[in-house]
Amino acid sequence: MKQLTFLKYTFAAIAGLLLAACSDDKFRDINTDPNRPTDVPTTTLISSGQKQLVDALRGSAANFRGSMLFAQYFSQNQYTNESRYDLTRTGSDAIWDGTYKALNNLEQIIRLNSDPLTKDRVAGAVGPNENQIAIVRILKSWAFLSLTDVFGDIPYSSYGSSDPDFQALKLNPEILKPKYASQEKIYTDILKELKEAAAQLTAVNTFQAYDGIYKGNTALWKKFANSLRLRVAVRIRAKLPQLADTHIQEAIAGGLITTNAENATLKYENKSPNEAPLFRITVTENRRDFSVSHILINVLKGDVGPFTAADPRLAVYARPNNLGQYRGQPYGLQPSVASLLKAEDISLPGTVVNAADYAEVLIELAEVNFLLSEVRGWTQADYVAGVRASLEKWGVDGAAATAYVNALPAANRENVLSQKYLALYMQGIEAWSEVRRTGVPAWLVKPGDVVWPDLPNPLPGEDKFTPFVGTGIPARLYYPQKEQTVNVENYRSALAAQGGDVLATKVWWNK
Repeated sequence: MKQLTFLKYTFAAIAGLLLAACSDDKFRDINTDPNRPTDVPTTTLISSGQKQLVDALRGSAANFRGSMLFAQYFSQNQYTNESRYDLTRTGSDAIWDGTYKALNNLEQIIRLNSDPLTKDRVAGAVGPNENQIAIVRILKSWAFLSLTDVFGDIPYSSYGSSDPDFQALKLNPEILKPKYASQEKIYTDILKELKEAAAQLTAVNTFQAYDGIYKGNTALWKKFANSLRLRVAVRIRAKLPQLADTHIQEAIAGGLITTNAENATLKYENKSPNEAPLFRITVTENRRDFSVSHILINVLKGDVGPFTAADPRLAVYARPNNLGQYRGQPYGLQPSVASLLKAEDISLPGTVVNAADYAEVLIELAEVNFLLSEVRGWTQADYVAGVRASLEKWGVDGAAATAYVNALPAANRENVLSQKYLALYMQGIEAWSEVRRTGVPAWLVKPGDVVWPDLPNPLPGEDKFTPFVGTGIPARLYYPQKEQTVNVENYRSALAAQGGDVLATKVWWNK
């Protein structure tokens, strides 16, 4: 069945509403903020907000020039600064600004559904107020989770909270210089938000086709909330074991994603301006400087790591080079030698992941199964189910999938987490967070490792990975530059509590 699309509704609806906002009442015109139209329907806000969120957290700055490099899925074949961790604050600006802009749009849905003057008008056929609010609470939780995993302590907002640390999106009165909440408080509150949002949902379709993730199916939104809650709880299990275990058991009992058809995904379109983020970079902008890393290619071939069978996902994750071979770009090379291999010589991202209508994943069945294997003591059945779910999701046929699964080594911590890493391909922030949390996979490149053993006539060190900044994978990103000017007091307070604004400062759950 052809999947409904939603993005086409967004921009035309916004434009029409803004053009219709003219008034003969000059006094009202003067006292109305043109940047905050009050008559934009919640259907438009949800579709635009979802796209803005995924654009910000899966776009160039967050994914391809950041976490996809840190997780070593991708490597740069020129301009290798980011893969050697020579990072600028402009990337942080893009992630920060894009995500908070989307969060403010989503927060407007909560305002319209809470205000006695508007709540009846925005409900009706669109869906009840409580469902619209609950869906936004889940989306906000996913976005704030990504933001805090990238930066650590951040300005945060929680539904209905009067906590002064949770006022980042407050409008009346507007908080222009929000405090930074600690990551511990944010994680604890996200667990509460997901629990309450799942309980709040009723079985009434909400937002319909304007919801680009589940087309308004609230039963699936509930599974999304519980599955995300499982992810959050597992991440802080070492820090807050009792709280985490309570939420883990409640999330499982509440119902998790159980099929790939239930995965939380946002599918893009084959037409401008709604193409997927990677397509925009590689095709629209005609950039060919992001290649699949040599380490990922070698692991998928079965040459490195505990999985000796050739991985059928290789042909999905990467394209063969001009000789019909899968060859990864050596990771993190110095600029003097990085461009010796041309784009034609190495494997670029595969056509499936590089499609204009690629479906970006927020959370999926494979990850849920790997999480269950972990919390149940590295169980074999959940481990195998996770691998099968990933193979199925990427379109691997049944016979090839069965052959690969039958060749898997037994479940243990390293094998389960390594397969989880392979399944999280394209989900950069989540993969980078898991590498930081677990230290797995063990085969990732470390400073001093030889990454191009057959480099002809190398100068000393040119065949090795030598970070420009730091001694390993970044533990976080810098805060945006503007925070040091427009919100300097709260910025300094965050540094005093968390540690210096440097790449080596570990976030709370990683200390």
